[in-house]
Amino acid sequence: MRFFIQNFGCRATQADGAALEGLLAKQGFAPAEAARAADLVILNTCTVTSSADDDVRKSIHRVHRENPGARILVTGCYAQRSPAELSQIPGVTWVVGNSHKTQIPDLLPGLLPAADYHGQVPACEIIVGDIREARDFLSSPVDDAFGDRTRPNLKIQEGCNNPCTFCIIPSVRGRSRSMSTQQVLAEIRSLAGTYREIVLTGINLGRWGREAGFEPERRLRLDGLLRLILEQTSVERLRISSVEPMDLSDDLLDLMAASPRIAAHVHAPLQSGSDSVLRRMKRRYRTRHYEDRILRAHRLLPHAAFGADVMTGFPGESDDDFRQTFEFIERLPLTYLHVFTYSARPGTPAFSDSGQVPHPLRKQRTRLLRELAEKKNLAFRRAQIGRTLRAVTLDNGKALPENYLAVDLAAHRPANRLVELKIGGLTAGGLAEESPFNVLPS
Repeated sequence: MRFFIQNFGCRATQADGAALEGLLAKQGFAPAEAARAADLVILNTCTVTSSADDDVRKSIHRVHRENPGARILVTGCYAQRSPAELSQIPGVTWVVGNSHKTQIPDLLPGLLPAADYHGQVPACEIIVGDIREARDFLSSPVDDAFGDRTRPNLKIQEGCNNPCTFCIIPSVRGRSRSMSTQQVLAEIRSLAGTYREIVLTGINLGRWGREAGFEPERRLRLDGLLRLILEQTSVERLRISSVEPMDLSDDLLDLMAASPRIAAHVHAPLQSGSDSVLRRMKRRYRTRHYEDRILRAHRLLPHAAFGADVMTGFPGESDDDFRQTFEFIERLPLTYLHVFTYSARPGTPAFSDSGQVPHPLRKQRTRLLRELAEKKNLAFRRAQIGRTLRAVTLDNGKALPENYLAVDLAAHRPANRLVELKIGGLTAGGLAEESPFNVLPS
């Protein structure tokens, strides 16, 4: 049976999809190049916004229209949140929540090809349990990393205990839980033999190792785990994905500054630059804490990439709240933003809040922040001209340096190599390697 997996959303979802691909291949399933060529299509979903839900539904309809003989299995966060809704969409055969995602490879061997049903449409089966009871999670197989030929995502932490009033993730991903130290080291050792850069990811990565009773003999935190990885594996470059500002400890930042094997890249979710909004969101920091962490990181890593997630239009966000956010971001050394328009999620405390911001105003604020982000990113890219950056080559004619800027290569280079690149100019959204044909911008 040929299968195809389509992933939606965050790096953790990408890592889940890669793990599923590897595990299914081990069981004898053959990966297809596209959904239209597959007997089984797995949609690994996101539900962080209503538009994410829309994307999933549109994809289900498209798969069913283009490949009506395929069986469709929907899993991931949307499947956990609203399985009955998904089960009513034509073509969906199975809905498997995150609570049972690890069991998918064991469930599928009994699945018959659609042609064996002699034209009868099988009833959709829902397999969803209480995610709060989950203790395990999918991780990439140690012998390969499907889904990314150059920069595999290794998920070492799952779930979140934070009480953010806008966020559906704790109810669809469960409580925070960590991959064991020995398994992390084993995964890294295996992947380091094939890949130059490995991305460590999680739903709340900075909480790795923090749950009660986790390896009490070690008492490691994320910085301690990184030290072990650097000491006991040959990985050439580690990239740390999003870490909450309160988990950007001095020890972690000092280690990042001291080790050339850790990418100079800090991504710390902000959500709002207004303390009153942060308070209503139940975020566990205030702007002064966030600013302190970013400025310390910038002093230690002056050429690093600094990214943030920002939300516009949270219930009750006033013009003054937005002004504070805009001015706060403007003065920080951030190099890129992920700007999200608030999307009310049923089941979250903010869903029924009064003071819902009109949609046109939300979109206007999103546009203004994205314009600000473009200006800051352009200034950061211009500062790279003339510098030599160490980058991993990708399979699309580009390379990615540690400061997270896409570089167009001047000539073909094999993918999955660490190379030094002299930056000669700008592209529409990135950088260009120096060559005789570069024209420096005025």
